[in-house]
Amino acid sequence: MSIALVVTVVLVMGVIFVNGWTDAPNAIATAVSTRVLKPNVAIWIAVAMNFLGALVMTYFNSQVAETISNIVSFEGGGNIQASQVALAASLFSIVVWSVAAWYFGIPTSESHALIAGLTGSAMALGGIGAVNGQEWIKVLIGLVVSTVFGFGGGYLITKLIVLIFTNVRRRTANKFFTIGQATAAAANAFLHGAQDGQKFMGVFMLGLFYNGLAEKSGNGFVIPIWVMALCSLTMGFGTSVGGMKIIKSVGMDMVKLERYQGFSADLSAAICLFAASIFGIPVSTTHTKTTAIMGVGASRRLSSVDWRIVKEMVFAWVMTFPGCGLIAFVMAKLFIAIF
Repeated sequence: MSIALVVTVVLVMGVIFVNGWTDAPNAIATAVSTRVLKPNVAIWIAVAMNFLGALVMTYFNSQVAETISNIVSFEGGGNIQASQVALAASLFSIVVWSVAAWYFGIPTSESHALIAGLTGSAMALGGIGAVNGQEWIKVLIGLVVSTVFGFGGGYLITKLIVLIFTNVRRRTANKFFTIGQATAAAANAFLHGAQDGQKFMGVFMLGLFYNGLAEKSGNGFVIPIWVMALCSLTMGFGTSVGGMKIIKSVGMDMVKLERYQGFSADLSAAICLFAASIFGIPVSTTHTKTTAIMGVGASRRLSSVDWRIVKEMVFAWVMTFPGCGLIAFVMAKLFIAIF
């Protein structure tokens, strides 16, 4: 086993762990903020559902992993050693970007950082020709889906619920939304695992491929069950150490939600994530959930949303692609020159 493969595996596991730690609480944030679930109960639900989502969804439909594994090519110049090093550099750049963003207090999406890192390091090896435009367009589609459908879904579902439950007793309605939101939060955690777990499985398979330990079948890889299990367990373990900080930022600070609104946000996000997963469109689970919450808040009145926090998040999303991509490009050039 080459050193490059060991480094790649360690970095993939590290990024999956951090993803489970920092991103997974988004799935259950609104259920905690509306007091449908207690924090500890919600986190363990997220642990179990993240694990199942990454494992079960990949077993039946690995379209997202296929998209990620084909989004760029690290075969520029035909140098396998350089391919391995550039792939490792892309993952290292994600760590650097995430730490830098954390230091400056910028909220980030690991999904966007992963795509930017892969793109930047691949371009360092093979130029613009290393980017598969047909697959990369799915990233742009994902941005539209998560923004427009997340926000629009949250807005419309909330309006529809208000209309349907106008004459329903509050106690009866709250009972329905308590069960509904708990279920929708679990579905969000499941789909978080399905989306983000598959993205990193795709990178894991690239690492095996460039070390001669995996073969492509058609447009993608046949992902072994042990890879699914390893990545799923790592994400679940990361989720188990997720804390209230993420829950507070997403579920409480941006907009104050009642239970019917929390249900609307969770349902909208779950629908978007499920559709994207089925069609192999990589989307940011953080982005999707955040825009759904924004849509719910805007359905009441625009002033209900803390647009200062929204601006910070939009800034982070806009900066991630060029910022992380540039770091990956430089890191790949440096690593290839050294190793």
